[in-house]
Amino acid sequence: MTQPGVVVIGGGLAGLAAAISAADCGWRVTLLESRPRLGGATHSFTRAFEGGELVVDNGQHVFLRCCTEYRSFLRRLGVEADTYLQPRLDVPVVDPSTNKRARLKRDRLPAPLHLSRALLSYRVLSPADRVRAIWGALRLRGVDRDAAKADTVSFGDWLRAHRQTPETIARLFDVFTVATLNAPSEQASLRLGAMVFQDGLLRHADACDIGYSTVPLGTLHGEAAHAALTACGARVLLQTRVRSIGRSDSRRWQVHTDDQTFEADAVVLATPHDVTARLLPPTEVGAAFAATPAKLDVSPIVNVHVVYDRRVLDEPFVAAVDSPVQFVFDRTHASGLRTGQYIAVSVSAAGEWIDQPVAKLRDVFEAELAKVLPAARQAVVRDFFVTRERTATFRPSPGSAAFRSPVVTPASGLLLAGAWTDTGWPATMESAVRSGFAAAKALGRAATGGNAGNEGMGSPEAGLIEHDGGKAVSGHSSKSSQSSKSSKSNERAGHVEPAEEALA
Repeated sequence: MTQPGVVVIGGGLAGLAAAISAADCGWRVTLLESRPRLGGATHSFTRAFEGGELVVDNGQHVFLRCCTEYRSFLRRLGVEADTYLQPRLDVPVVDPSTNKRARLKRDRLPAPLHLSRALLSYRVLSPADRVRAIWGALRLRGVDRDAAKADTVSFGDWLRAHRQTPETIARLFDVFTVATLNAPSEQASLRLGAMVFQDGLLRHADACDIGYSTVPLGTLHGEAAHAALTACGARVLLQTRVRSIGRSDSRRWQVHTDDQTFEADAVVLATPHDVTARLLPPTEVGAAFAATPAKLDVSPIVNVHVVYDRRVLDEPFVAAVDSPVQFVFDRTHASGLRTGQYIAVSVSAAGEWIDQPVAKLRDVFEAELAKVLPAARQAVVRDFFVTRERTATFRPSPGSAAFRSPVVTPASGLLLAGAWTDTGWPATMESAVRSGFAAAKALGRAATGGNAGNEGMGSPEAGLIEHDGGKAVSGHSSKSSQSSKSSKSNERAGHVEPAEEALA
C-alpha cells in the first residue's frame, strides 16, 4: 500500500511545521500556499536602493531561549546557525523624555534573583516604583493562569490591584507585554500576561535570553523550509488559493482551489483565524465550531524602516519607554547595506498608526528617533518606508481564550494549526510552530492501513482530481518556484508603501 496523504493549507510557520513533521512521520504531503512564497508573516522582499537592492524583512521577529519548539524547528531546517541567541538577557532601555538609560540584564543567579539587580537599578523608574515592581513580579510568579478567572480580567487590572503604578506598568511591564502580546496590559488577559512573565522571565533564569535572525527571514524560514519539504518528497504549490473543503462520496477529504481539487486522507488547515472560519465546513465540524475563530479580534503591527548615512545605533536593538518608538533593531548586515545604517522600528499594538500616511509617520518617527538615538540628530536619512500588517495577530483580550480552537476538530482527519489556536502561548513564532507540531502529532505516524491519530483514514496518497480539461499536473507545478526577491503582495501580505510616497 502507498502512504496516507495529507494536504496542508497554508505556508506560514504553522503550516511548514505541520508539513515537515508529517513528512518526517511518513505522510505523503501536499502543501498549498496562496502567496508566491513561503513563510507567512515572516517574509522578506527586496527594495531598490541607490542603484542596488536592500533585502527587507516585513517585520521584526525575535524569540526567547524558552521557545523550544521554534528552536527545534530551526534545527530541523538546518538554519539555527543563522540566528544569534544572547548568552544572557540584555535589553538596553532609554527614556527619551529624560535621557535616562537603563539595562534589563540578568545575573548569573537562579530565578527569580537573576533580575533583582537589574530591577533595583532600573533608572527609568523611581526607587519606590522599582521596589513595587519587584514585589509585583514575585506575586505574578504565583498566579494560576490556568484558572478560568485568569481569562476574564485584564493584566492591567491585576497589576493595578497589586500596587503597580501607571509608571511601572508603562515603563516596565508593557515593555514586554506589548512586544510579545501585541497589546498593552490594559487590553490583554491575565492568562496570557502571566504566561509571558512566568515562562519568559520569572521561573527559569535563562528562559528570557533573546534571539534573532542574522539573515533575512525569507532565507531563514521560507527558503529553508521549501528545500526541506522538497527533500522529503513533498509537493509545494504556491499561488494556489483554497476556496473550500469538503468530503467526497467515499468520505475522503477534498480541497478545492480555483482550478483543481486535491483529495487526501487528512487535511491540516494552517491559516489565519479569519480564513479558517471561512474554510471550515459547518456540515462536518458543526456550525458553532466553524464560527468560533471569527470571534477573535485582530491587532495590527507597523514597521518603520529608516536608512541613515552613518551609524546611529551601537546595539543590536534598544527599547524605548513613553515613546511611539518601542523597539529599534539594527538590520544593516542582514539587508546587505554596505555603507551607513539601516534600522527598523517595530510598533506593536499599532492601532493609532496603522492608517496614518507615510508623510505623517515620517514626521513623527524621525523626530522620535532623534530623541532615542542622539547620533541620528546629525545623520541624513537616505531612505524611509513603512510596512503594515493590519491583521498581524489576534487580540489577546480577556475572554479570547474561549475563541482559540483546539488542534483536533470534531471531524476525523481535519486538523487546525496557527499561532491563534489553543497553544497556551500568545501569537508568536513559537505558538505557530507548536500548533503545527501538534497537528502532525494528531495525524499520527503513517502506517499501512491507517494511522495512530485518526481512525478510518484510508491508505491512498493525496491525489489530484483533474479539472480544466485535464490540465492539472501532479508533482511540482510551475507555481512551486520560490523567489526571496518577490515583493508581490496579496490580501494578507504586509503592505509596503510605494517608494514615491515613502520618500515624500
